[in-house]
Amino acid sequence: MQYDVIIIGGSYAGLSAAMPLARARRRILVVDEGLRRNRFAAHSHGFLTQDGNAPGAIASQAREQVMAYETVEWLTGKAVAVALTARGFRIEIEGEEPREARRLIFAGGVVDQLPEIPGLAERWGSRVFHCPYCHGYELQQGRIGVIATSAMSMHLALLLPDWGRTTLFLNQAFEPDAEQLAKLAARGVTLEREPVRAVEGELDLVLRDGRVISLDGLFVPTRIDVASSLPESLGCEFDEGFYGRIIRTDAMKATSVKGVYACGDAARMGGSVPLAVGDGTLAGAAAHQSLIFDSH
Repeated sequence: MQYDVIIIGGSYAGLSAAMPLARARRRILVVDEGLRRNRFAAHSHGFLTQDGNAPGAIASQAREQVMAYETVEWLTGKAVAVALTARGFRIEIEGEEPREARRLIFAGGVVDQLPEIPGLAERWGSRVFHCPYCHGYELQQGRIGVIATSAMSMHLALLLPDWGRTTLFLNQAFEPDAEQLAKLAARGVTLEREPVRAVEGELDLVLRDGRVISLDGLFVPTRIDVASSLPESLGCEFDEGFYGRIIRTDAMKATSVKGVYACGDAARMGGSVPLAVGDGTLAGAAAHQSLIFDSH
């Protein structure tokens, strides 16, 4: 069976991409592994009408609304290979028959790579975060930490005093120069050079010298990588940023490969739910219009 569009990834971006296509009565297939990036977080913030709701509940409601359209199909599984065909694209799905489509949208998100500090990963999404706009307000002007992963961690450290008393743990990632030290001082950021040995308790940072610094929230600028290897295997170009690689797209979310679109965190540096939703809507509308105006 030939679909108009296959969407790989059924979280916020993928479901948003599906909506304009479904409303255009195009036959689409959403393939999803069920690994939302924010699956570890109890609440989602900053998305109008959904502020404070559980991320899973938002995704579940979105899926229910998209699946109400009769031309949409859903497949829980992992897309493992993709190839060009005379009519578009052929997708190999683990344990399933191959599927084909005229257009392809990658919305599979990214993987966060945390520093290898014992106890850090276990608190990811509950006490350890990456986005102050998503999680900073709930810390109620409390004690906040930033574990540096590169010199770009300065950006986050300078933002965070608006949300609470901030300590920057350099963790041997870099050493601020005189200008950077002056900026940190102007924002009231405390500097800690002793490396972090472990994270224990609610959020107790145990330093190498044995000191313990207790916090209300901890932010870590993670290194990211696109979750799926398929965009690269298909020949999509990437952009390298300070925090990792993302799929290169134009203003309408088209990749460097004709007929292929990408949206959400995999195609935007600095992801959030509202940005993923907006990106997905653009990608879905662009894919639909390409079916009408572009030959393949």
